[in-house]
Amino acid sequence: MSDKPAVPYWHLWTDGDGISRQVRCLMEDFELEPIQPGAAPQWQGQKNTGAMTSMVTVLPVGWIGEWHENPKPQWIIPLSGRWFVEAMDGTRAEMGPGEIAFGGDQGCSEQDGKRGHKSGAVGDKPAILMIIQLDSLPNPIPPCGFR
Repeated sequence: MSDKPAVPYWHLWTDGDGISRQVRCLMEDFELEPIQPGAAPQWQGQKNTGAMTSMVTVLPVGWIGEWHENPKPQWIIPLSGRWFVEAMDGTRAEMGPGEIAFGGDQGCSEQDGKRGHKSGAVGDKPAILMIIQLDSLPNPIPPCGFR
């Protein structure tokens, strides 16, 4: 079987001063096991259980979401197109299909007219995103808290 995987993701989080920050992280805590009895083993990461909401959202070409916080801790997975997230610390990440982000910037303080993050569509195509909001995770999740 192949080597243990490492899956990169962006993590948007709120520091102790209420400033949103963004950092590139790696999920590396994978175990090779069957997903159910009798299935071939596959690399499985941490399991998060509990209530959640999932949806697909489409950011039209040119769409900008001015400064706001994520409504709940949530995974954002681009399905097509490109989008960006800019944290209060100035870190800007652009993502497309195959990249993932965790939005955990709840509880930010307003600083210079900014609170949370700014996000938007990039390029000449809509950005189609899958969002999975997690109701039962402790918040805040420390930076790179998903291993």
